[in-house]
Amino acid sequence: MLYVVLFFLLFSFFLYVLLGGADFGAGIVELFTSKKNKNITRETIYRVMGPIWEANHIWLIILIVILWIAFPVYFNVIIVYLHIPFTLVLLGITMRGVAFIFRHYDAVVDKSQVLYNWMFRISSFITPVFLGMSFGALIGGEIFLTDDYSEVHFADIFMTPWLNIFTFLVGLFYAALCAFLASTLLIGETVGETRNIFSRKSAMFTIVLVVIGFLLIGYGYLNDVTFIQDFIHNPISIGAVVLSGILLFPLWRFIRNENRIGSRYLAGFQVVLVLFAALVAHFPYIIITQNKELSLLEGVAPDAVIQNLAIMLLIGGFFILPGLFHLMKSFKMIKVLEK
Repeated sequence: MLYVVLFFLLFSFFLYVLLGGADFGAGIVELFTSKKNKNITRETIYRVMGPIWEANHIWLIILIVILWIAFPVYFNVIIVYLHIPFTLVLLGITMRGVAFIFRHYDAVVDKSQVLYNWMFRISSFITPVFLGMSFGALIGGEIFLTDDYSEVHFADIFMTPWLNIFTFLVGLFYAALCAFLASTLLIGETVGETRNIFSRKSAMFTIVLVVIGFLLIGYGYLNDVTFIQDFIHNPISIGAVVLSGILLFPLWRFIRNENRIGSRYLAGFQVVLVLFAALVAHFPYIIITQNKELSLLEGVAPDAVIQNLAIMLLIGGFFILPGLFHLMKSFKMIKVLEK
């Protein structure tokens, strides 16, 4: 049953990065769109995101619940030592949701619309940055575990682990990944000149993603970050990254030819390869601290808890996944067979 729980944990993580990432990325694309194309971009994003934008966060909720119930040691470290960045993430999600709704349903079209638009764009950018910085803190080796907080400074415990160059690069990498996903997926939701806009954005964010990725790995290598060192020396991780890099060539061709299906499948597969490379490099020791490396399999909940959780996840998945697919199909969110 533990493997069932682990499957849903990783499955939720992958889906939130993909679907939630594309959700955040839509706002980032709008943020970096020229003034003359902003209205077209905003209307397209609302049409595509509007019906299901809130459903994407279900995967984050499932992820948190699984960690809380099945892996309490991990959850305790995350919620205690990274409560500041995750609070900022929560505020960003809230601000983004408020802005997304009010900029379309506010009865009075005045200067408040300008505020809502900027709230949506900025929160769409900073939220994935803080999410990436939080993950970077978990693997950065700067967290200092202690039971006596009186012996250390507040900043050393609660600020330094997530507020540094390495974590900032991880945050930028995830934000670029979100923009890359959104712009590539939106190619398949538009036609004509609008599709050209998103094709150009997809190519641009692909380049940005590759550049930030090289900067991240280079900085981690030069500063002896344990996770990056293990990543570089793991043949499976390197193989996945190399394959992802090779797939850039057909991806660029699909983007240039405005191929809806080919570009979105390749983009999604590349993101999965990058995530797989990151996880396999150090799994199950995802949290790396100054004191030690924490295994996800240490401090697991009792067998009875794991068994009941696994059963509930299987039952929930039986209802949630078909329902989500039906929702997307009903609003034509996924045009899998359309050319």
